Amino acid sequence: MHYGIEKFLHAFTSLADLGQEIADTRDRKEMVESALQVVLGTLAIRRGAVVEYLEEKGILQYIAARGIGSDLPPEIPFTDTDVKDSCEIGAGGLSVSEPHSSNAAVRLAKRHPLLFENLGYDLFMPLIMRDKLLGILLLGPKMSEEPFSALDRDVICSMGRHIGVGIYNHRLIAEVEVRAEENQRLYDDLRATYQDTVRAFAAAIDFKDKYTRGHSERVGRYCEIIAREMGWNDEQVEGMIVAGYLHDIGKIVVDRDIINSPYKIDAKLLPELNRHTIAGYEILSLIKHPFADIPLMARHHHERVDGGGYPDGLTGDQIPMGAKILTVADSFDAMTTDRPYKRRRTMEEIIKDLGENAGKQFEPEVVVAFARALLKEITGEAQGKEILNTLSDDYVDIENIKPLLIELIRSIESNSYSAAANVT
Repeated sequence: MHYGIEKFLHAFTSLADLGQEIADTRDRKEMVESALQVVLGTLAIRRGAVVEYLEEKGILQYIAARGIGSDLPPEIPFTDTDVKDSCEIGAGGLSVSEPHSSNAAVRLAKRHPLLFENLGYDLFMPLIMRDKLLGILLLGPKMSEEPFSALDRDVICSMGRHIGVGIYNHRLIAEVEVRAEENQRLYDDLRATYQDTVRAFAAAIDFKDKYTRGHSERVGRYCEIIAREMGWNDEQVEGMIVAGYLHDIGKIVVDRDIINSPYKIDAKLLPELNRHTIAGYEILSLIKHPFADIPLMARHHHERVDGGGYPDGLTGDQIPMGAKILTVADSFDAMTTDRPYKRRRTMEEIIKDLGENAGKQFEPEVVVAFARALLKEITGEAQGKEILNTLSDDYVDIENIKPLLIELIRSIESNSYSAAANVT
């Protein structure tokens, strides 16, 4: 094979290798070091370096260097005039042995001997992308001491463009990552503001009912625990928390005397109280939520899987799963809270109620999830004790309710909990 053709094919293969190296390597420094190694190896060059131009600091900074020792300046001042002259030289490069090739080259060589004679560089190749200087490829003499041929210069020029593209792309990625981090911080701030607003609404709702202060926040906490136990993702869990906070928002349209009645609401006033579900749905439907099902959860959190709930008498799968979670969370908090006309129930009674009403009032799958979450807190399998810490220390007899929870889970999973589970 003719020597010229062989050399051309070798250069072509090296360019392909360099392109692949730049595309595959995510670390900027590693990418530039590998690219420099390919350039030096392709043309058998003694030494070389790549310096990056940092416009905001007005300096050149070494990214990679080979064959010139370790005593390198950390940074080299590079003025706007230097940048202008570098861009005038262009990607064709400057050979130090031919400083007369352009006035820009002569000026640059005089101002920066450190980039040329002091470190023994023969070729100065500006790395330019979209008319902006990204850095400089500096190459020493060939091992053969032969001057750079026209083919050599073409190969170096092509490789320089590859390196420039690599640096440019890594800068773009870094900028995107910074903006992504800024956007994430902004999103987190907005989400925190949204959550704070939701909590404020929940506090305002609960403030109207002097007997159940903190009810909405506790329900939100129980919703979170159940949803996580059921394997819901973070976004779905967050939606359940918000639904727990806002499920009773419709009570703001209900007469305060009814809400704070010291007696159990009679049949005449019950429809007035029960309309809070529809009112909540109407209020929340006017708001654009990050979580689409929240209005429906507010509307249906008093539905029963056997069809005996309100406002729409839905059954089984007609009820959104989020509303079913909310029903268990809401009912559990109601059963563990004192009212003037009704003392809170014991944990033993509550566990029995959950079992008896699985398949009637409650979705069995949700009851099991809640029971499992509580059991994990009792056995220490859970990281925290969110449910237990919400309740008073003297309220839960751990040793007594542990076997009850185990039996509740077993009975539901074996479908022996209630014949009503098959009601549609």
